[in-house]
Amino acid sequence: MISKHKLISSLPSPSLSLMAFSEELGVVNEAFSGLGIDEKSLISILGKWDANQLKSFRLGTSRFFGEDERSFEKLVEHQINQLKNDFLRFKSALVLWTMHPWERDARLIKDALLDGPKSNNVIVEIACTRSSEELLGARRAYHSIYERSVEEDVASYITTTERKLFVALVSAYRYEGTKVNEELAKSEAKIVFEALKNADKKNPLLDDDVVTILAIRSKLHIMSLFQHYKKISANSIDVDLGTNESLKDTVQCICAPPTYFCKVMEAAMVKEADENTREGLTRVIVTRADVDMKNIKEVYQHKYAITLSEKIKVVANGNYKDFLLTLISREETK
Repeated sequence: MISKHKLISSLPSPSLSLMAFSEELGVVNEAFSGLGIDEKSLISILGKWDANQLKSFRLGTSRFFGEDERSFEKLVEHQINQLKNDFLRFKSALVLWTMHPWERDARLIKDALLDGPKSNNVIVEIACTRSSEELLGARRAYHSIYERSVEEDVASYITTTERKLFVALVSAYRYEGTKVNEELAKSEAKIVFEALKNADKKNPLLDDDVVTILAIRSKLHIMSLFQHYKKISANSIDVDLGTNESLKDTVQCICAPPTYFCKVMEAAMVKEADENTREGLTRVIVTRADVDMKNIKEVYQHKYAITLSEKIKVVANGNYKDFLLTLISREETK
């Protein structure tokens, strides 16, 4: 908070009351809080403030500005980067929305590879929540844009134990029909059970059978497999996967995409989330607005006891907020 002494000493004239200026400062601070920026408030207030009022803002906003040994108020470096990200949030969402879905996924995969392990879930997300044709389209777009295949870049950039699984997932073209071989699903459930039971001896991510099952079997087959798995283990697959985040994301993206997407969005809207996590809100809404947003919103409200639109209104600002609200409401206007 800004002290009354600082406010009074820096007010330009008695014509602007302490209360009025305090209210404007509150509006400006609110405009900078959350995801995105409240551009209209900043334009209407900052555009008319004089040098003394701006100085008062700098002196009293310690989360943005700090004084050096010469009493010079300068922006905190971390906040400069955060403000840049927030100002760009609307632009990034708009650019992603206008892209062809295949190009968008290709660029998201490339960005995830460049980000490193912290964005591994994006690769799993795209590989496991898209249809076979959509994933094939993304692979074609990737080849066209970067003149390399997705498979070779995943193999090149991913150097951890996830490499085998990720290469298999992005290379997949799953059967999408309704037929499920229950005997095969039951047999493969035993294979997965044994692999997880012996995870201390061999990482399931390196198990060829587990990787093959997750990468090539139809989603209905895998869902049936996990039902058989629960009968064998007495636990759900989620419980037995423990802390293996890559496998957990893979299973959730295949079997319960709306639940996965809700998890990503909720993490993105936590105040302390890092920038990489925050980007998940834009990514999910832009990529799912015309796919399964209705289901996602229903799951979100059931899981978090608040509608997605209400949560966005609380945490987001300005044009970014308005754009997200428009996208998640698209099916209501059709």
